[in-house]
Amino acid sequence: MQDPFQHAASLRPVVFDSESPPRPRHNAFAADASVSANLNPSLADSDNAPAVRLLTDTLQEATRRNASDLHIEPAEHGWRMRLRIDGVLHEIPQPPAHLRDAFITRVKVLARMDIAERRVPQDGRLRIATSPGRVEDYRVNSLPTLFGEKLVLRRLDALPTDLSLDSLGLDLQQREAVDAAIRAPHGLVLVTGPTGSGKTLSLYCFLHMLNDEARNLCSVEDPAEIQLAGINQVSVREKAGLTFAVALRAFLRQDPDVIMVGEIRDDETADVAVKAAQTGHLVLSTLHTNDAPAAVARLIDIGVEPYNLAAALRMVTAQRLVRRLCLACRAPAQQSVAALRAAGFAYDQLDGWQPFAATGCTACHDIGYRGRVGVHQVMPVSDAMRELIVARAGTHELARLAQTEQVATLRAAALARVRDGTTSLAEALAATEVA
Repeated sequence: MQDPFQHAASLRPVVFDSESPPRPRHNAFAADASVSANLNPSLADSDNAPAVRLLTDTLQEATRRNASDLHIEPAEHGWRMRLRIDGVLHEIPQPPAHLRDAFITRVKVLARMDIAERRVPQDGRLRIATSPGRVEDYRVNSLPTLFGEKLVLRRLDALPTDLSLDSLGLDLQQREAVDAAIRAPHGLVLVTGPTGSGKTLSLYCFLHMLNDEARNLCSVEDPAEIQLAGINQVSVREKAGLTFAVALRAFLRQDPDVIMVGEIRDDETADVAVKAAQTGHLVLSTLHTNDAPAAVARLIDIGVEPYNLAAALRMVTAQRLVRRLCLACRAPAQQSVAALRAAGFAYDQLDGWQPFAATGCTACHDIGYRGRVGVHQVMPVSDAMRELIVARAGTHELARLAQTEQVATLRAAALARVRDGTTSLAEALAATEVA
């Protein structure tokens, strides 16, 4: 692999205020501004500094390997950098120790962060030209640690550009259920899963499907990462008093058809979202739960009355992301029948196919995987399920009813990806739990 710290052409920084939104994406009405018009000459004067060359090479390596995040982590005697590729961190060659402070200062300057403040976390944004004709946006966060500031640069240009339902990895039955739920005139549609499981991207896909001139679509996010033409997007600013609940109430005074709430975190937001779903609005949001049935218990624990939830809830989708095997180097894997049965395969599912495993090649940078795909548990809320919700049934009862209604578990969805050769058994087991 080419040394990412080898000298390369210097970066041409494009900086803007930390409160400004990222560069518009999927916006048919936004004209491409000239990069050169936004350059800051005072920053460009230092292009020959070693820290600038190091930043150049590192960000170019992140782009080349399609990393989603760059982690800069100080240690007692030096520092390290790691790239998050397909959800997994990979260390890159250790940078020179004497460049640590200059490198961190350089990033903070470009992100319009206070370089003198090292005691509290800070957030910033930067836009930077990594090569001729290519400009990328980064969200930057700093965190004080024992040995200095840790920086994480989220590469916003690594977000997928395909916002169709096909890009989510749904099977035919799941896609039909999702399509029916998001095209309903009102109700609450939830996407659940841990941080980094692609929940927000799924909501963007739903909005993209619904986006037309006949609808008033509003979203409140923390923060808005992709700008969509035709969507009225709001970023949360809690210090200024602009919370999810405040934005939701403002939306309801502006005659919305579809409302997207980035996350339901508290009882106030949950109450407003559920009531909006009951009064003629389609509400899309996310929760942090392990599977779809657990979302019901989570909302009731937050404070939503079961009879209100039963009336409002239309569908819950749980999801995870699994890495795709590199098609250039995947190899047949020898798995015993006992191992496959323990993973969750039935006997009648074991004939006529063979699992694959990751090996590694130059095409995938010796990782064995390239890209990720979603695995989903799509649970439409039936009349029988509404009765259980009103009766305050537990998560296990709801899960049993979902299975009788042919709702596949996350583990079953992941095993289907193993069977069709998309991912490995090890990856499926790591991403999902036994139902």
